[in-house]
Amino acid sequence: MYLSPLQLSSNSQIFLSGDVVVNEGVAIAPGVILQADPGSRISIAAGACIGMGVILHAREGSLEIEAGAMLGAGVLVVGAGTIGANACIGAGTTLINPAIDQMQILPAGSLIGDTSRQVAAEPTAEAQTAAPETTTATTPPVEPTVDRPIDPPEPDQTQPQTPPETAPDPSPETAANPPPQPGEVPTILYGQAHINQLLGTLFPHRQAFNRSQENGQTLSGGTG
Repeated sequence: MYLSPLQLSSNSQIFLSGDVVVNEGVAIAPGVILQADPGSRISIAAGACIGMGVILHAREGSLEIEAGAMLGAGVLVVGAGTIGANACIGAGTTLINPAIDQMQILPAGSLIGDTSRQVAAEPTAEAQTAAPETTTATTPPVEPTVDRPIDPPEPDQTQPQTPPETAPDPSPETAANPPPQPGEVPTILYGQAHINQLLGTLFPHRQAFNRSQENGQTLSGGTG
């Protein structure tokens, strides 16, 4: 904070107005203004030191400067309150309705009691929990794509599953003569009737010879 340099006052007098009580042991520099509005009062105890150009304006109550308090040059005090004993107020400080404790020290250029310039207090933890929660749309994080093996499709449970085919029971013939396997030469079994038919086809004269033999045996049997 920039503070303009204090200018020496050419007025060596002290201005008093209203109900002002100053103890004999008070040191007051030139150019001091002590003013009390009607119904208000300024009281300065012994040992206090009032710097050059200090303005004390009591309003709506009593303004008390206790013993040993020191007010630097250019201090402005407005309102009603108390500056404690042996307190030290830096030059160029402004106090509104002061409540300064004993032995308290304020740096130069301070501003105390101005509610119009106070920053709103931050909400406490309880206030934050009591406040309604507002939902904000958040974008979900994008996960990196990873090549994953494609799983085989699961069978459709709604479609009826066909029962597995069962091999027919082997019949006696097939059990005796199992079918040939691939690449295997089949074994053919011939019966006596099939052999006779084959011989009759290959040797047609054999049938006539057999008949003649049969006829001869019949004739010989008859003659006997």
